[in-house]
Parts: sequence; structure tokens; C-alpha cells
Amino acid sequence: MTNNLRSTELKEFLAHAGWGEAARTPLNADASTRRYERLRRKTETAMLMDAPPLESVPCPPGADEDERLRLGWNAIARLAASRVEAFAAVAGHLANLGLSAPAILDADITRGIALLEDLGDDLFAEVIAKGGDEAALYAAAGDVLAAVHRAPVPSTLPYRGGEWPVLTYDHLALSANLDLFVEWMPQRDLSMRISEQTRLRWERVRENMIGRAEDYPRALILRDTHAENLIWLPQRDGLKRVGLLDFQDAVLGWGEWDMSMLLHDARRDVSPAAREAATRAYLEGTGLNRSDFDERLAVLGAMNVMRIMGIFARLVTRDKKPRYDQFRPRLRRLLNETLSHPALAETRDFVNAVAPHLLVSA
Repeated sequence: MTNNLRSTELKEFLAHAGWGEAARTPLNADASTRRYERLRRKTETAMLMDAPPLESVPCPPGADEDERLRLGWNAIARLAASRVEAFAAVAGHLANLGLSAPAILDADITRGIALLEDLGDDLFAEVIAKGGDEAALYAAAGDVLAAVHRAPVPSTLPYRGGEWPVLTYDHLALSANLDLFVEWMPQRDLSMRISEQTRLRWERVRENMIGRAEDYPRALILRDTHAENLIWLPQRDGLKRVGLLDFQDAVLGWGEWDMSMLLHDARRDVSPAAREAATRAYLEGTGLNRSDFDERLAVLGAMNVMRIMGIFARLVTRDKKPRYDQFRPRLRRLLNETLSHPALAETRDFVNAVAPHLLVSA
């Protein structure tokens, strides 16, 4: 699709939605194929989501592993391929739970365009950097995640014109994401060596981690709940004070995965006080036992951190984005932290065998 054609489609959509004369300000680029603009007309604002269907297709319900492998990464990892209908469906579900997801003001599903409610710019990370109460914000996030995770999980979520399937974060998705650690880290970290023998050992370790995770209780998870995807809305009440973004990849996973995204943040250090505040709020909201939660957070957190380490190594080596190297020391600390749990002794032994320097305090 040419830029001129896409520009015409966006102008036609905005004119039809009544925002054709609005001032348009591009925002920072999204990590996916999406991009956003803030629209202004007199005293009103809205957000334009431009998400052309350019990525490999999302996973069709019922697709077997061979079909998913043929279709590409989004089907393998059960990602939504930035589809507007996925965003609209999950947003509607969150709104029904009494949470603050952007309202869908208008949408062209086929073209991948949506007009969204503007929740503002007060991302948690920025509010905290300006002196906001980190512990209070993280406690509010823990309350919201508890509300999401304790709700019944439907098999599909409706949007105007259809239904979006709620798929399971399953063995193929988990193993493919975990394998990023052994496939890409050695290409960035030359001190880490994976031989044929150690790769076989890794597969046993990986299968044991996945097997443990598959025994844990499931919940609908949003998958990307960190401080740059949460907006502080203090003018609202209760759970609505936390605005939610970037949730279209929701799947049937584990609540502790979302909590890992919140507490094991690759982009910022989360203080012990904020971690404890979020954890206490989450446990109170879900009724979970602390020791069970701690084990699940460690296991799913280790899987998540290893996944992110692999992704960032790939971004640096394959995609020539060296800025992701800045997160390596924090990720090493998070890896050490999660692997210190007794449930992960086997995984820690593996990392110590192939990359002992990763287990030295960064």
C-alpha cells in the first residue's frame, strides 16, 4: 500500500467520522505496525489508530501447529497482528468490567483504522518520574489486574460486526518465545555458547518450565501491562483511575504473567515498596496465597524475562537497534531474581552452565 493511498483512506475515514477538519499531531511510533495521531477540533480531542493489516495473519481458531508454523510468527505466538477488531473486542470486555479502556468512537475494520477516546498523556512511567506516588500507582494497577484476572473468561469477545476468539497461550507459543533466549542471546553475547548438547539440555529445561506453568490456574491476560502502557486518570474513581493501553494480544494465560510484566519491567526499576504495594493489592483482589503467587511469579517471570532478553538481542543484532542494549543490566538483575526461587533450580543450573556471567550481579 502506498503512502498516498493510505493518506487518502485516513482522510476519508476522518471525514466520515466528523473529524475531517481536525488538527492532527503524530505521536511516538508504536513498536508494531500501528501508529497514532492526536486529533483536535475546538475543545475536543480523540486518537486516530492507524493499523493497516500488513502483518502476518493472527492465529485462526482451531489451527494446528503445522498450519501455525506456515502462517508465521503471529499465529505461532498467538498475537493479534495489530488488528483493530482485536483491540475493539478486548476494549469492550474491559469496559464491561468497569475499567478504563479507550472507547471506540468509530472504526473501519477492513482498512484497519479506528477513532478512539483520548485518555491523555499521563503514563505511569512519566507521572512517577515527575514525583508521583509510585507505590500508590502500582497498588492501583494491582487492583485493576486482579479485576481482569478474576473475571470469567469467555471463548469469544464481541465487537461491532463480529467476534474475536480468546485463544490459549499454549505450548507452541510458550516454547517459541522461550527459544528466543537460546537463539538470539548467543548472537549478541558471545560469551554465551549453545552447543548441540546444551541445546538438547535446554529443551528439557524448557519443557519442564512449560509443564510447571501449564499446571497453574489460567486467566485472561493482557500481556503488556507495564508502566508505559498504563495511564493515570486521577479525576476518575476507583478502578477507572488506571487507563489501559495495548491489550489487543489478550489470551488465556496466567495472571502472574501480567504481574511479571508490571513488576519485572525491562524499562524501569520498580521500587521494593511499589512491588509490595502492587502484590498486596493483587493478592487481596484475587484471594491468592502468597507462597503460591511467589512461585508462579518466579516461574512465569523467568520465562518472560528470558523471552524479553531474546527479543532485545534480536532487535540489536538483526534489526540494528542498539538502544535496546541499555536494558541488559536490568534484565540480568531480573533474571537473577526470578531464578533464585527453588522451583527454578534446574533452569538456574542451565544458565550457570552456558552463561555464568549472567548470574553475576549486574
